[in-house]
Amino acid sequence: MRELSAYMAQAVKKPLPPEVVEKTKHHIIDTLAAMVSGSRLPPGKIAISYVKRLGGVKEASIPGTRVLTSAINAALANGMAAHADETDDSHQPAFYHPGCAVVPAALALGERNRSSGEALLAAAALGYDIGCRFNFAFGAMRFHLAGHSTHSFGALFGAAAAAGALARLDADGMRWLLSYTAQQASGVSCWMRDPDHIEKAFDFGGMPARHGVSAALMVASGMTGVEDVLSGERNLLFAFGAESGAGELVRQLGSTYEIMNANIKKWSVGSPIQAALDSMQALIRRHGLKADDVAKVKIRVQDHEAAIVDNRDMPDICLQHLIAVMLLDGTVTFASSHDEARMKDRKVLALRKKIEFVGSAELTQSGGRQAIVEVWTREGGHFTHHTQAVKGTSAHPMTRAEVDGKCAELLAPILGGKKARALIDAVWGLEQVKDVRMLRPLLAA
Repeated sequence: MRELSAYMAQAVKKPLPPEVVEKTKHHIIDTLAAMVSGSRLPPGKIAISYVKRLGGVKEASIPGTRVLTSAINAALANGMAAHADETDDSHQPAFYHPGCAVVPAALALGERNRSSGEALLAAAALGYDIGCRFNFAFGAMRFHLAGHSTHSFGALFGAAAAAGALARLDADGMRWLLSYTAQQASGVSCWMRDPDHIEKAFDFGGMPARHGVSAALMVASGMTGVEDVLSGERNLLFAFGAESGAGELVRQLGSTYEIMNANIKKWSVGSPIQAALDSMQALIRRHGLKADDVAKVKIRVQDHEAAIVDNRDMPDICLQHLIAVMLLDGTVTFASSHDEARMKDRKVLALRKKIEFVGSAELTQSGGRQAIVEVWTREGGHFTHHTQAVKGTSAHPMTRAEVDGKCAELLAPILGGKKARALIDAVWGLEQVKDVRMLRPLLAA
């Protein structure tokens, strides 16, 4: 606790390595783009409508709108908008989506406290570090299989850390912050049964961002608490059977920045589909495949992720649907991956009948995010592509230009091309922003 709380208290005062600054910018603009595009999707629209009725002091903005509300309400709405679909980032080893909670929490406190862009960068990077380490301490996969939601727990501690840093809490304040955060820690993985992605958006983004901001503001307002929630009688780690993982909370803290191990999605679809689309795109480009050429497609992904995307009712998380769309269109865009009408298109449905999809224990054991796609053509051809490192993962990262292009595609339909360009450029130069409220006019629509 001494090491962790001291590090958290100093995070915004210490310069980040240049490569960490650059990667953090990638994740901030990627999450802002997810918020703006998500503001027009059902989870985002419902969350925005909900917080508008709550009112509150006008402390923070909701990107994609002109709404100003309290920092706590903004964190909730923006977290849900950021995970309104499957556009936001992820961290596979920690098994959660950091950006949809960390960035909304940091933006809300940054606006409330008129923080600098440099402080926002440091707070966001800290949030990724702390959220990942808590999931590591719990044992991410063990925790998930026990029914807990790693997507809620890691996101909560990351959001709280980012908010606490921008609240300028000292080491004692960070101790209390972690205690108030621990008392709010919750989440069960039945979110997988949510058919509309609305509760899932709350569980992944809205709830942890709101709770994290609440913890920071309570401590900043003078609330004290348990000084060490990580050890002693009835502590957090004991409660979740994770005492053996305590060392993970500070392992390589300050030398390994977990944002460097986070993934940005090239495709605006569910994470388990990314590798399959990479493989299919490679086959289309290499062999000039067209939908009419295809007799059969077989796709293998990690078996523990297969059920998440197998014949789902939503287009952006249905693997068979998106593979069919890619064969018909040659690519998958944000618009095509969210076109619900095409779920009933005759050509799409005919192609889906040719697609076999199975989970592979072998790919799961190999690690990473992988897929093997095989295509048999009507003329007797047989082509295979194995994606071992998905574009956008730490092993195969997207360039600044690629992130820029993805975000421009998401932002422009809502903000307009000129404003979208100005926002993206402002994030690339975030160190020069003296007050993050300067971003408000660029985020408003």
